Amino acid sequence: MDARTETDVAHVAAAIGDPSRAKVLLALAGGGVLPASALAAEAGVSNSTISGHLAKLLDARLLTVELDGRHRYYRLATTDVARALEQLALIARPLPVQSLKADTRAKALLRARLCYDHLAGRLGVAVMSALQEREILAAERTGRGGGATDTGAGATDVAYALTPHGREELTAFGVGTDRFPRRRASVRYCVDWAEQRHHLAGALGAALTARLFALEWIRHGKYRRVVHLTDAGRDGLATTFGVRVDQVV
Repeated sequence: MDARTETDVAHVAAAIGDPSRAKVLLALAGGGVLPASALAAEAGVSNSTISGHLAKLLDARLLTVELDGRHRYYRLATTDVARALEQLALIARPLPVQSLKADTRAKALLRARLCYDHLAGRLGVAVMSALQEREILAAERTGRGGGATDTGAGATDVAYALTPHGREELTAFGVGTDRFPRRRASVRYCVDWAEQRHHLAGALGAALTARLFALEWIRHGKYRRVVHLTDAGRDGLATTFGVRVDQVV
C-alpha cells in the first residue's frame, strides 16, 4: 500500500483514549458548543488542566474552536466524530453506575438522546423503524460488509433512500428535503450502541430532529444530550408516522 494513503489511527485513538478527553467529546456529542470551564467540569479536571486536553483534541482534529471576543467555545469538528463515538460505544464495556444521579442519567440516555444533531436511543430507533414501515424510507442490502441477517438488527451493509412518497410526506410535515446541504449525505444511519439497531442520521436525520424540536414534540433534558418526548410528541409521532411510543418508555 502507498504510505501516503494510510491514516494515523493511533494518533486519533490516543487523543480519545484518555478518560478526561473522552468525557469532553461525549459532552459535545449532542452537537452543542461549550466553553473550556464547562468542559473542565464535565471532565472532572481543573481549568488549568483542561487546556492541555483541549489542545490534544484540537491537534487530532476532533474539535474546533470558535472565538467570541475573549471567549472560546468548543464543538465537535464534524458529524463524523459523533458517529465514531457512537461506533466505539458499540464495543465498549458499560461504565459502572455509582450513584442514583448516574443511574437516572444513564436510563434517560438509553430512552432518547442526541447523536450530534439527530435522534438516538430507543426513540431514534423507533422513529427509524416507523419511517420504513410507512415506506418513507426504503432499505436495501448493498452486499458490502458483514452484519446481521436483516436491515433492522444492526447490519452494516445497508443503504437507505428517501422514497417519492416519503419526500411528499416529509415536505407536508415541514421538512424541506430539497434544501439539504450538498456537502452532507442526505440519508445516513448509525448503528445505535444501546439498541444495536439503526437510527436515522445525515441531513435528513438532522432536519427531522430540528422539526420535532420546533413543534415541541421533543425537548432538551436536564442532562447533556438527553432528549425528552413531550405529550404532544407522543400523540404526534404516533398519529403522523405510526411511531410505537410504548417502545420508548
